[in-house]
Amino acid sequence: MIKHVIALVLMAFGAVAQATEWRDNPAITQLFKKEGVTGTFVVHDVALDTNTGHDRQRAAKRFIPASTFKLPNSLIALSTGAVASVDEIVPYGGKSVARPEWARDMGLREAIKMSNVPVYQEVARRIGRERMRSALVRLNYGNMDTGTVVDRFWLDGPLEISALEQTVFLARLAQGQLPFENVHMDAVRAIARQDGPAELYAKTGWGKRPGQPDIGWWVGWIKKDGKLYTFALNIDIPDGSNDKRVSLAKAALQSLGLL
Repeated sequence: MIKHVIALVLMAFGAVAQATEWRDNPAITQLFKKEGVTGTFVVHDVALDTNTGHDRQRAAKRFIPASTFKLPNSLIALSTGAVASVDEIVPYGGKSVARPEWARDMGLREAIKMSNVPVYQEVARRIGRERMRSALVRLNYGNMDTGTVVDRFWLDGPLEISALEQTVFLARLAQGQLPFENVHMDAVRAIARQDGPAELYAKTGWGKRPGQPDIGWWVGWIKKDGKLYTFALNIDIPDGSNDKRVSLAKAALQSLGLL
């Protein structure tokens, strides 16, 4: 029954994605060429229902979401009561961590800014696989597949999402159109807000793929002159260190006059 529901949702999304106009942007393509980066960038103009960007084919290809999943993970945690608020202190677990700043307990408001993986893994364990799986179907998030390991599925797979799907999900979150309580969507929007004068909300992601280049993400939305634009960038990071995610995406937004 669940597989049947998922298939219907995917068909519905496919019809919507096909209906949205795509416009290649030579300036953004030139930015990718100048940086020598393989990847895609797409901006969705919510009011006009148009997509503008670079490499439409890759924009439709799914990849592991990595830490961009902290946005839906936060929403699901709040909606299920896995955390009472974004400021409830969550233990990181005390084990060895990849980054020293992760080695302390903290709430989601702080954890999302430093992309604290252990804290969000604890949150996922509290949610549990069945509730997580059900929530992903309600969100129509990527392929909605949690697999069998509740605290790794967004890092190692099988969960995958495309850049185009990211922009659709983010538009619904930004507008309060997801099937969750407004108070919880408000809280997630608040912790995604970026510092600076622009009304910009975003989340990075970096995932490792065995035998392939690392995958880097920067996704979010921006409000400009009363209009809403969602965006998603993903790029290959071959050497695992030359990180151009945010700088390249910001340059693309600037080229469109959005930042």
